[in-house]
Amino acid sequence: MSLEQTINADIKAAMLAKDADALNGLRAIKAAILLAKTAEGASGELSEDDEIKLLQRLVKQRKDSLEIYEKQNRPDLAAKEKAEIAIIEKYLPAQLSPEELRIELQKIIAEVGANSPADMGKVMGVATKALAGKADGKTISGIVKELLAS
Repeated sequence: MSLEQTINADIKAAMLAKDADALNGLRAIKAAILLAKTAEGASGELSEDDEIKLLQRLVKQRKDSLEIYEKQNRPDLAAKEKAEIAIIEKYLPAQLSPEELRIELQKIIAEVGANSPADMGKVMGVATKALAGKADGKTISGIVKELLAS
């Protein structure tokens, strides 16, 4: 079952359960899928990689908004963003723990032969492709910096 079919089924279930938070998150996903499928140059279908990138982008947008709302002391809007993040993350592959991510990045650094912070670009190129959907870029970048600095 494709992501779009899953989302449609879950929207129906959320409507029947009268779960407004879930419905908002699911409708946001459905809107993003429709926009991606009908964008100029799009083939009309999304690959699994495209779906993961789309969901990650939605989560990142909400995390950025959440950060702003928390700085502005807006707990009402922050709670709404947290709820949507939780809904969207259900459809992403399981994220690696920091320890697992560190181990994977050490392997990648060894493969690439990086040994200084100047090699960060080489490591990030391989790491973002290898760990797509399993960790966000900001976390990967932070750990890579730390590993290359030591």
